[in-house]
Amino acid sequence: MFKLVIGDRNYSSWSLRPWLAIKQAGLPFDEIYIRLRNAGTRSEIYKYSPSGKIPCLIDGETVVWDSLAICEYVAESSPSLWPSDRKSRAEARAISAEMHSGFGALRQSMPMEIHASKPYDDRTAEVGADIARIVSIWESCRSRFAKSGPFLFGTFTVADAMFAPVVWRFLTYAVELPPASRAWVETMCALPAMQEWRKGALAEKGQ
Repeated sequence: MFKLVIGDRNYSSWSLRPWLAIKQAGLPFDEIYIRLRNAGTRSEIYKYSPSGKIPCLIDGETVVWDSLAICEYVAESSPSLWPSDRKSRAEARAISAEMHSGFGALRQSMPMEIHASKPYDDRTAEVGADIARIVSIWESCRSRFAKSGPFLFGTFTVADAMFAPVVWRFLTYAVELPPASRAWVETMCALPAMQEWRKGALAEKGQ
């Protein structure tokens, strides 16, 4: 059985991505939870992850310590986590990789903080450009795949998991969205797994 090492639900956007992918795939796994920002956090993470970072997936003697790599590994057990069509699958991988490596201004200025509410109107041009690019991705996907389901490529894929933390960011910072993107955000928020993650984040507030 998989073991997934994750950090705080309120802050760890990287942990949310593979956790959600595994949940949506319906694969069993044990969760190892490490509180971040504590004195012993780093040494605790090193017990599992050779990079000293989380999330980290453990499958027997195999250790995978990058969120997108974990999603790719899990998708080998659950191929439905990528679109079945070759061209759609390539696009899903491309936007997942873009989310994984890009949008630095957004990450820095609008970190994931699920239990907060702080509308952010004084955005820099760089943050505005990141938001515009993300919305253009969502709008493009939904305009082409709306008939096959409510997710970015119709059915749930790794691409949805990779953009899941942005859902919480846009809600926390009150980002206005066009209808198709707003509908996708609402679909994501309604997922039982996303609600479970949010409940855990709210519980951390008083700890």
